Amino acid sequence: MDVRMFVSGRRVKKWQFIQLFATCFVLSLMFFWIPIDNHIVSHMKSYSYRYLINSYNFVNDSLSLKRSEEGVPRYQYLINHEDKCQMQDVLLLLFVKTAPENYNRRSAIRKTWGNEKYVCSQLNANIKTLFVLGTPSDPLIRERLQKRLVWEDKMYNDIIQQDFADSFYNLTLKFLLQFSWANRFCPHAKFLMTADDDIFIHMPNLIEYLQSLERIGVQDFWVGRVHRGAPPVRDKRSKYYVSYEMYQWPAYPDYTAGAAYVISGDVAAKVYEASQTLNSSLYIDDVFMGLCANKIGIVPQYHVFFSGEGKTPYHPCIYEKMMTSHGHVEDLQDLWTDATDPKDSSLGRPPLPTPSLKLVLRSGLMTDLTPLIKILWTDPVALSSPGNAPSLPPGWYSCLGTGHNPSFPLSGISPHFLSHQCSLNIYRLDELKIV
Repeated sequence: MDVRMFVSGRRVKKWQFIQLFATCFVLSLMFFWIPIDNHIVSHMKSYSYRYLINSYNFVNDSLSLKRSEEGVPRYQYLINHEDKCQMQDVLLLLFVKTAPENYNRRSAIRKTWGNEKYVCSQLNANIKTLFVLGTPSDPLIRERLQKRLVWEDKMYNDIIQQDFADSFYNLTLKFLLQFSWANRFCPHAKFLMTADDDIFIHMPNLIEYLQSLERIGVQDFWVGRVHRGAPPVRDKRSKYYVSYEMYQWPAYPDYTAGAAYVISGDVAAKVYEASQTLNSSLYIDDVFMGLCANKIGIVPQYHVFFSGEGKTPYHPCIYEKMMTSHGHVEDLQDLWTDATDPKDSSLGRPPLPTPSLKLVLRSGLMTDLTPLIKILWTDPVALSSPGNAPSLPPGWYSCLGTGHNPSFPLSGISPHFLSHQCSLNIYRLDELKIV
């Protein structure tokens, strides 16, 4: 009898332990589920709704948010240059979003990719660069900093400023300033570009690209690093938080990263008109651009060499083609020298190592591929000529004819190497693995 009670007691304790463990597990799951659910479920919903958001007129109409009684906010110009584009053939109107205190960044840009005189004399194109800002947010330094801005503009004549506070939550006001200025003072510009003040623009590549588009008379053009099916952030702790009252749908229309994008002049005019019907309290400016474009039926085009919010990897094969790269402040002059006069480049990057790679083919033979890799590494463009292409080992395929620098990955190489952009894989040759 005592033995039975002892065994029964052990079973009860074991069962109680299981119940306690299950209870703790459920409580833990409930505690952590909210952030997990917000992140995962919101993305699942956003991709489910993406084509609905981008394709149907009734959804487009619903994206026109109710305007406030005051309508679109109007602010006074504190600094302006009405005649900046007057009576000139302008290829590119370049707006640089900057903060009042970022004098050093503006100074570096004036000497590099924002240099109008260089672009005119060396690239045979007329661009107009304008730095866009509001008023200093800190009241303790506002007056002093404003005087410095006025002095700076007298020196360079390239600042436009309105009397709203310059802050993250007023980025859409800065967006409205750009498009209203373009519509009023430079409507004849062929292209408009908006950029952050911590990016690098490879102006020779960009100008060549835009001139080719101008020759064919491109319209309805919007290009950059595209975000597709991005969900609104519903976490109130995030600075990107967007309430359901402000935007009710689970996905944004497709839009380009606000760090840098380009639109044609006809799109700039249409976006300005659309912006007058939307509530600017949606302060995420690149999303606001997507809403405006969605309203007028403009779809962004993805360009692999617009890096968006990311920094382009250091590799000559990429830098030969790049348009923009984000996150550059201290190295801006070095990058500019590298882009405009590679022989005098002071980047000081160490020579890239040539990896040694031997692969066992399906036939069982050992093949040393180092010579082929060396050719790809040092001169990837040389293989674009059929006469220069070496004989490929069995199981290889060529990316020739795709419009990108060629590379020759094996069918047995791990999938992370294979992608739709062959040129971007060249700098990863030292990562090849056999699977």
